[in-house]
Amino acid sequence: MSFEVLEKVHKIVAESPHSAQALMLFALAKTLDIEKGGHMYTLGKLKDMTAENRQLAYELMELMATDMTQDEIWKTKLDSMDAIIRGDVD
Repeated sequence: MSFEVLEKVHKIVAESPHSAQALMLFALAKTLDIEKGGHMYTLGKLKDMTAENRQLAYELMELMATDMTQDEIWKTKLDSMDAIIRGDVD
């Protein structure tokens, strides 16, 4: 498994940081990053995603299941998406 899915999600967030699709994917990634939080995410949100983005969500969950959310690449991309959404990027 590679971080290709993370690149795709990052691109969606960068292109439209306040769209519902970008925010749902970011929320999932952020939730998957909180290991002790039990990865709480309302799975009903998957119904609101496009089929393509739902597939990305499944791939993000697979990264969590294989402990790749603790990798530095994951953390760097997540921090970057967080900054984009907050508007901290020019």
